[in-house]
Amino acid sequence: MSCPKKCKRKLKVEISSKVAIRSNQNYPTPVYAWNFDSKKRVVVNQGGTSSSKTWSILQVLLTYLKHNKDPILISVVSETLPHLKRGAMRDFFNMLIRLGLYSEKYHNKSNNSFSFDGERIIEFFSADNPSKIRGARRDVLFINECNNIPWEVYDQLEIRTKYRIFLDYNPTCEFWVHERLVGKPYVDFFKSSYRDNPYLDPNIRKSIESRRFIDPNWWRVYGEGEIGRQEGLVFTNWGQVPSFPERVDSVWYGMDFGFTNDPSSLVKVCVQNGEIWVQEMFYEQGMTNKDISTRLEQLKLTKGEDQIIADSAEPKSIYEIRQNGWLIKGVTKGTDSVRGGIQLIQQYHLNVTQDSLNLIKELRNYKWEQDKMTSKYLNTPIDSFNHAIDALRYGCMAKLGRKSFVMEQEN
Repeated sequence: MSCPKKCKRKLKVEISSKVAIRSNQNYPTPVYAWNFDSKKRVVVNQGGTSSSKTWSILQVLLTYLKHNKDPILISVVSETLPHLKRGAMRDFFNMLIRLGLYSEKYHNKSNNSFSFDGERIIEFFSADNPSKIRGARRDVLFINECNNIPWEVYDQLEIRTKYRIFLDYNPTCEFWVHERLVGKPYVDFFKSSYRDNPYLDPNIRKSIESRRFIDPNWWRVYGEGEIGRQEGLVFTNWGQVPSFPERVDSVWYGMDFGFTNDPSSLVKVCVQNGEIWVQEMFYEQGMTNKDISTRLEQLKLTKGEDQIIADSAEPKSIYEIRQNGWLIKGVTKGTDSVRGGIQLIQQYHLNVTQDSLNLIKELRNYKWEQDKMTSKYLNTPIDSFNHAIDALRYGCMAKLGRKSFVMEQEN
C-alpha cells in the first residue's frame, strides 16, 4: 500500500509539544512528545507494559480536540466494546475528570462520544461493529491494541481516515504491522518500555523488574517492548463470544484466591452443546474474604445455592466465606493436578465472553515452560498468567473431571 496524497496534509493544530497537559501525571511523557512531533501519517507504538503508550496517545488526541480551530472527528477503536470501556475509554474520561474538563452535557453515552462544541468530537467504537468500520470518514484514528484486530478491519478504517493514524500494542508476536507497515516512508515506528514512563509507581516498576529472570519471553515483551514468541501456548481451543448463555441447565463458579501481588478471581462456567462457556466475574488484588463475600452479593449470587469451587490450599478462606452462607468448597487437586486440569479443559472448546478481559489476556499468554539449554517446551506451564485460568480449572476439575478431582466435603 503506497502512501496516499492525503498523508501530506496537516492538521491545523497551533500548539507546541512542549505545552503540558496536566493530569495525575504532571506533564506529558516522552511517548507523548514522540507521537505529537511525528509528521508521518501512521504512527506505530510498540511497547511493553506501563510504558504510557495508550495514555500518551490519548493526551495527543485531547490536544487536537482542545486546540484545533476547525471541526474534527477522532475515532478510538479496540477489538470489543468491553475492552474499550475498561481500557482507552475509561482512561480518556478519567483524564478529562482530572483536568476538570468533563461535563455530562458534552458526553453522549448512547453512542460513546464526547464533544466540546458539537464540532470537535471524539468517538469510541469496537472493531466488531461492521456499520462503524464501513461507515463515515474521520480525521484521526487511534486503534488501541491493534494486534487483536485483523488487517482487513484496519484497511477499512485506514481508507476512511483523512489525516493521522495512531496504533499501539504489546508485541507478543509479529503481525500485520510488521509485515505491511513498518519501514514504509509514511510510517513512524516508536518502541517504548516502562523506563520511558517517568511517572510510573515505584511498586509497579519493582514488580515488572522482578519478573526479568522468571519468564524470559514475558520480560522480552512486557519488560523490554521487544517482539516475543507465541509458540508453546497452553490453550488454543478458545474464541470470544458476545455473552454468556441465558438459559442453561447448570451453572457453577470457580474461584482463585490472591491478595497483595496476585488477584483473587471468580469465573462463571457452564457446559452447553458439548462446549465450555466462561465469564470473568471479578479479578482484583487486595480483596479480603469479607470483600469477596460482599462482591458475591453484589453479583447477585444466591447463598446456599450457587456452587463455588475454590482452591483447596486456602481452607481458612473457604471456611470464612462459607460462614457467611455461601456454598463454597475446595477442589481436591492431588498429584499433577495442574496438568490434569489443563488436559481436561483442552478436551472442550472454550467460549469466552468478550468482557472477560483478564481471562482473555491470560489465555493469550499462558505458555508451557521452556528448557533453558535446549529451548524445548516442557510439559509444565509457566506460573504466571494463570489466576482466572486456575479458577476455571478448579471449577472444571470438580464438575467435569474424573473421580480424583471430586470436591472436598464440608467440615
